[in-house]
Amino acid sequence: MNIFLSLWRGLLALALCIGLSATAQETPRSGSWVVKDFKFHTGEVLPELRLNYTTLGDPKNEAVLILHGTTGSGAGMLGAAFGGELFGPGQILDAKRYFVILPDAIGTGQSSKPSDGLRAKFPAYNYDDMVSAQYRLVTEHLGVRHLRLVLGNSMGGMQTWMWAMKYPDMMDLAVPMASLPAPMSGRNWMLRRMLTESIRKDPLWMGGNYTQQPPSWQFASVFYSTATSGGNQGLQKIAPSSDKGDALLKQRLTAPMPGDANDHLYQWESSKDYDPSAELEKIKATVLVINSADDERNPPELGILEKALPRIKNAKALVIPGSPDTFGHGTTGNARFWKKEVGELLQSAPKLSR
Repeated sequence: MNIFLSLWRGLLALALCIGLSATAQETPRSGSWVVKDFKFHTGEVLPELRLNYTTLGDPKNEAVLILHGTTGSGAGMLGAAFGGELFGPGQILDAKRYFVILPDAIGTGQSSKPSDGLRAKFPAYNYDDMVSAQYRLVTEHLGVRHLRLVLGNSMGGMQTWMWAMKYPDMMDLAVPMASLPAPMSGRNWMLRRMLTESIRKDPLWMGGNYTQQPPSWQFASVFYSTATSGGNQGLQKIAPSSDKGDALLKQRLTAPMPGDANDHLYQWESSKDYDPSAELEKIKATVLVINSADDERNPPELGILEKALPRIKNAKALVIPGSPDTFGHGTTGNARFWKKEVGELLQSAPKLSR
């Protein structure tokens, strides 16, 4: 195993332990389930699709589903800034009161992905495949028939929109964050495409059969994250001069790069045909959309939410104001900005008939 990847995983595990111990959370349990002959939207069939997941709490309790962002994992949602604010004793999603489900989406975490061996021969997947697999994991393997809440961030936010439309009777509450119910488009898609094209055009990528990670992968990933996350005020705060900006970029460009280029390429390309805009009227759950005013990927000035929310029976939005202490697209990854509003909604929103 790559020594940098081993180091990164060790540091992640340590960080999660620190976050968990800080709030005395329930002990997370990891598991996996193999789906036989999983059929993708392209018609391709994978004989065995492994779906990894992490859970907290008693399966007899009300269930909540938490969906991670691109390149992330379910276990990654246990860190101090997110799970550390939510799942501990007395917190809004106290794992002694709820059964918390944190799946690794197809192509991420410990679920089946290109780097397992198929590389560029791995089936091309999209968000619909990922959501279908999550639904099967929740219902067929974990035996959950109804969810009190589906909450997702970034990619997970987009998938929360899809869950609410595709399985409208499955949940009471849907909280899509850092996302919009609109086609993948504009700067968001164009920069994703530049990221994946940078990988594909790197001579060392070799059609996905590289012997070492292509260097363009890290450069393109840092470029994309700098351009689409951090917030104008947030980046100005941590890089108030060109020298500090150079130092920050050097740190990001030389840091150990976790993951795999093929995996990341598939993960970003899976968003290409995302577009839930046609079926918003199907949503039955109470919806709270949480975005940040300085989100570079989902800028409020597009006016998309203002047009979409009236089409949903019971929906409202929380837009977190930008400030030197927010992080642009990354703001919603910090639960302190929105846990109060979600906690109030959990107390007040009606339960749908089951």
